Amino acid sequence: MKQSASPSAPPGRTRRIVLLSLAVLGVACVAFVVRRPLLMSAPRCLAGRWHGCFDTENGVLLMMLVGLPLAVLVVWVLARRRRAAGVSSAWRMSLAEVGMVYATVPFVWLTLMPGPGAGVVPGRLSLVPLRDLATMGPIGIGGNLLIFAALGFFAPMRFAALASVPRILALGAGCSVLVEIAQYVLRLDRVSSVDDVLVNAAGAVLAGLASRRWWSTAAEVPSDQPHPVPAAAG
Repeated sequence: MKQSASPSAPPGRTRRIVLLSLAVLGVACVAFVVRRPLLMSAPRCLAGRWHGCFDTENGVLLMMLVGLPLAVLVVWVLARRRRAAGVSSAWRMSLAEVGMVYATVPFVWLTLMPGPGAGVVPGRLSLVPLRDLATMGPIGIGGNLLIFAALGFFAPMRFAALASVPRILALGAGCSVLVEIAQYVLRLDRVSSVDDVLVNAAGAVLAGLASRRWWSTAAEVPSDQPHPVPAAAG
């Protein structure tokens, strides 16, 4: 009697499940480690209060974690629509679009938070390379590496024009320069440092290298339109 073999999951689907599981596990581990400082802001954030929630680092990070299911839902909706339209790499493109926005905007928001002397203390510049690096400390360096890490990781996955290390470096450095200029012009009581630009750009490049195997190529269609169907030969 002939036995039918049980169908196995496609390799691509299995890879997506594994990556998603690892991502969820990573977020859960981070949330567990920093649960105490995050929960300090929970009452104000859940009450919708600006002060004590969106003007604090703990509050912004807490709301970022709370909004993660919504971000996942947006990825799913975009991917489903693209797959229905026949777009190739629908899941990768949707994840890249949501990821580079969702995981970049909160960190940029943190860097633009005003200090206690905002509006009073004039803008300060530090243009000597590597002078401020020693005073950042591990937490400061790690935070600066993360600011544009998501942009460096996801942007080359979505846009073939950015799928090279020099372009990712230019993207990270350019975005960092804009942030430092904003800090100086808006007088946020922060130091606009060239070392911040260097570390931000390095974080974008390192994250980009981590996603290199999924970078977009010029042969792929980057728009939401399906591939053209060739006419049948007469």
